[in-house]
Amino acid sequence: MNIAAAANETLAHNSNVLVYSAMAVYTLAFLAYMAEWVFGSRSKVGRTAAALTSEVRTPAAAATRVERKGGTAVLERPEVVTKAAPGSRDVPDGPGAAGGTEKGDLYGRIAVSLTVLAWALHVGGVVTRALSVERAPWGNMYEFSTTFAAVAVTAYLVLLVLKKKVRWLGLPLITTVLLDLGLAVSVLYTASDQLVPALHSYWLWIHVSCAIISGAVLYLGAVSTLLFLFRDRYEAKRADPAGKQPGAFATSVMERLPSAASLDKFAYRINATVFPLWTFTIIAGAIWAEAAWGRYWGWDPKEVWSFITWVAYACYLHARATAGWKGRKAAWLGLIAFACYLFNYYGVNIFVTGLHSYAGV
Repeated sequence: MNIAAAANETLAHNSNVLVYSAMAVYTLAFLAYMAEWVFGSRSKVGRTAAALTSEVRTPAAAATRVERKGGTAVLERPEVVTKAAPGSRDVPDGPGAAGGTEKGDLYGRIAVSLTVLAWALHVGGVVTRALSVERAPWGNMYEFSTTFAAVAVTAYLVLLVLKKKVRWLGLPLITTVLLDLGLAVSVLYTASDQLVPALHSYWLWIHVSCAIISGAVLYLGAVSTLLFLFRDRYEAKRADPAGKQPGAFATSVMERLPSAASLDKFAYRINATVFPLWTFTIIAGAIWAEAAWGRYWGWDPKEVWSFITWVAYACYLHARATAGWKGRKAAWLGLIAFACYLFNYYGVNIFVTGLHSYAGV
């Protein structure tokens, strides 16, 4: 028994070391992402910003050219930019966080490499924590937080592997991961221990893992939504030459991001993709509740706020699919929905007493 306890304590200690090591490498990745934004060229950014002040071209102004090839007339029309909807602006995506230069891109590649190394250490810490008690590594808020951050980074790296141009997510993501892990190791830390009997179920692997994956992916959607609000406001100012124009700093940052339309589309697709998984999370929790407490639904605070979060995202998706609610109105709904998710985790767990309070911090 003593040997087993010593082995568990050793694995738990190794888990802590790996998590702290991951935080150190994440810090280096954060600095590299900052260097990507700071040292990338701003000349291309300035040219893109200047292009935004020009009038939107319309199909009526487009010229045509007829070219004969082998006796066949070929009608060529130049590519034109049109407004997709009243009040919308069709703006090309920015050159990216690197500013379209080799130097900035080099720092970006270094940042991604450091992110991969930190992620490997991070996942190692989560797995070692699980091995120390031979159970799922999300039985309390500390374990949930560390796993949540690892899954968020995993989702980001998967998007990069799929050749998606999402390196603009790197800086806000790593910043948030460092804050999350810092809070986890300082305030939420809980010693490695076994669970209460109610949690000894295979549903712990299913229900909580789905909740973590859903939240981590919804976080990426929330970041994109928040950046959309800033970028959309920036584009509106640029489109109004008579109004107050954005400053040099705002131009340097905003012009490297994707266009507001691209950010809005990315957020919608992310949220729409993971919404069914969040729905399954609630259903799985109800099934587990019936097995553990003899009822599917009891209006426990955690159950209530999980349902509120589901309703909020359902409203967002419905509003986003309705023409009159695209853009900023739907974006605010999306942020409110993610705020519900955060309160469901931090607020309910820390400030509200319920059947889920046994997990502790």
